[in-house]
Amino acid sequence: MKLFYAPLSPYARKVLACAITREIDKQITLVEVNPHTSPAELVASNPLSKVPCLITPDGVALFDSPVICEYLDSLDGVTLLFPPHGGARWRALKQQAMADGIMDAAIFRRLEGAKPVEAARTAGMDRQAAAVTRTLGELERDLPHKAVDIGTISVACALGYLDLRFGHEPWRDSNPRLAAWFAAFSENPGIARTVPKA
Repeated sequence: MKLFYAPLSPYARKVLACAITREIDKQITLVEVNPHTSPAELVASNPLSKVPCLITPDGVALFDSPVICEYLDSLDGVTLLFPPHGGARWRALKQQAMADGIMDAAIFRRLEGAKPVEAARTAGMDRQAAAVTRTLGELERDLPHKAVDIGTISVACALGYLDLRFGHEPWRDSNPRLAAWFAAFSENPGIARTVPKA
């Protein structure tokens, strides 16, 4: 398998953390790209020019981290990350959606924050910051469990991205239980081995 990725992408980190957790990471060749420049090799596989993008052994290009993670979970491996049914499945999928929403909002703020100040842009960034704050509050109230699944991996990657890009906006003081969970969960190999380096 081949994975197009960017080292600071939280979505790529999620895919890599899932592969490491399932002990299939050695089956993946990493290809670092800058999706913002639409490199020909990436665009040939993913016309959206987004990472991550996984090329399967039979040549199928898969993109969007939830799709790639579910594909990886279908392969032989040690740990299943997508519970098959019932409450555990819906909780894991909900946490993945919440975490992906945090990542979406944080990336929006990061990209918009690099542009000249403008009232409409600032309002949009404030809206995304509020969405992150509310979602962190929900995760503080309904704490992720200790099991390693697609939900908890996604939440850890989202929190790690906040630390990377918005470290000057501390979230731990308002969410001490979530902060303690994150500190403990970060010891899992998939998270520990994929910490982004700015």
